[in-house]
Amino acid sequence: MSQVVNIAARLTECAKEFPERKAVIQPRGRQADGAYRYEVWTFRELDDESDRIARGLMEMGVTPGKRMVLFVPFSREFLSLTFALFKTGATIVLIDPGMGRSSIFRCLEEVQPDGFVAIPIVHAVRLARRRLFPHARLNVTVGRRWFWGGRTYRQLSACHGELQIVPTRATDPAAIIYTSGSTGTPKGVVYEHGMFDAQVDMIRDFYGIEPGEIDLPGFPLFGLFNAAMGVTTVIPDMDPTRPADVNPENIIQHIRDWNITQAFGSPAFWNRVGRHCEQQGVTFPTLRRGMSAGGPVPNHVLERMSRVFCGEGTALHTPYGATECLPVASISSDEVLLQTAAKTRHGAGTCVGRPFPDVDVRIIEITEGPIETIDRARPLPTGEIGEIIVCSRSATREYDRRPEATQLAKIPDSTNWKSAFWHRMGDVGYLDEEGHLWFCGRKAHIVQTNQGRMFSVCCEAIFNEHPHVYRSALVGLGKPPQQQPAIVVEPEEGHFPTTEEEQARFREALLKIARDSELTAIIQMILFHRSLPVDTRHNVKINREQLALWAAEQLRSANKAANFGS
Repeated sequence: MSQVVNIAARLTECAKEFPERKAVIQPRGRQADGAYRYEVWTFRELDDESDRIARGLMEMGVTPGKRMVLFVPFSREFLSLTFALFKTGATIVLIDPGMGRSSIFRCLEEVQPDGFVAIPIVHAVRLARRRLFPHARLNVTVGRRWFWGGRTYRQLSACHGELQIVPTRATDPAAIIYTSGSTGTPKGVVYEHGMFDAQVDMIRDFYGIEPGEIDLPGFPLFGLFNAAMGVTTVIPDMDPTRPADVNPENIIQHIRDWNITQAFGSPAFWNRVGRHCEQQGVTFPTLRRGMSAGGPVPNHVLERMSRVFCGEGTALHTPYGATECLPVASISSDEVLLQTAAKTRHGAGTCVGRPFPDVDVRIIEITEGPIETIDRARPLPTGEIGEIIVCSRSATREYDRRPEATQLAKIPDSTNWKSAFWHRMGDVGYLDEEGHLWFCGRKAHIVQTNQGRMFSVCCEAIFNEHPHVYRSALVGLGKPPQQQPAIVVEPEEGHFPTTEEEQARFREALLKIARDSELTAIIQMILFHRSLPVDTRHNVKINREQLALWAAEQLRSANKAANFGS
């Protein structure tokens, strides 16, 4: 029987140990001189408020096992509601608003929520689609409630009385977090209280994060980790679902106002902030570490941020993992720039570092179907590219109501004491002689030609070395294993070829680069795209499936024009 663990108890412990320490700092507009106006809440205030809200939720009928959709922007209210729901034993449902309206409704209908804790516009949409959510009777409005029923956040925060946190078990569900769906249909990943608890310990210990630090998280999940570690959260003035649109001046002002010691952002976030800082000569001397996740961080971003992070020993760390298993491995910008970047430029893949302590990583033969037991998986030797599988205390064990997807993603292992299964990351890569893990792309993005497999990250790095290439994507035209490889290039701003002559010159330069590497020598097709389709959560995961359809249409149009001309 699993031990009693409720992740919300971490906040209560911090409130007892650091009652007057700042827990949440939130910008609330600007003063006449342009400086930010901030509101501050201590750990005691945040814990007390989440207690009051939890009491109100329990009075409404929110009990263990109830599925509550949380649709609230990253804010003090978001943090207090999240911990309040954990305290009730309910299961929080988190859906990325950037996945698109049709996907959101499909996910919500699938999860069958018992209620919504959301801003007014979400409740208006909920009522318009009420037939999809027949069980959603426990509803809370964060903001002004109009013609729908339920309670408001203000009403819940006025509740009083004793509260006992529900004694959930480590294996009890705490949340259902949906994947972005960048390589298929979004799936609900079931997080357990014990998994959240393990994540907090692993991240804190690996990076040496100490109570009293001040973090600027560009991703809401890190705000929850902070509250569980005694770390202050400064909520950035940005839309976390659109990191590529962040205003660098806002970030700079937050860092200076509060002497930020840690900041988290996607590669797109750091790309935008770093370019601005470089142009303006801005540095961040108070930062002890930066973090970036969601996809490979380009070397030019690491180089730029290594100059902006001017404190001794400060680096940009890139933890590797997935919604289903986080964290897995990590590497610092110093390690990349000094040890692995040159290999990446020549197609070796992206080094994501050494696995975290107590995380086991194996490379197995690439297999499409389910693997019944770990004994059926064929391990590959050092240096050979295969499928990455992971065993960890923080690995989730199932997808919500998706037994087929769970069977595909998990490999049972009755002999492993850490976990009864291995998680298939959906990525391909290899382990080198020193135990570093190298990422070579998504398994779904392998291009299978009559000359063998081509791996996206390895091939794209070859083209990304051209100074006018911002990013590129390998796609396959036709059906495997007879696909024709093509590279779609998004040029740097100001370098998009607008005439046939410019395109021909740019294309020939890229084809020469291709011919110089055995990894890309067979590529004959180069296409130019003004803005590659990417996920909104991180603005880095390229939708190669969509891009392949676009490339095929471009080829058909070119062939029609050629036939017409002849």
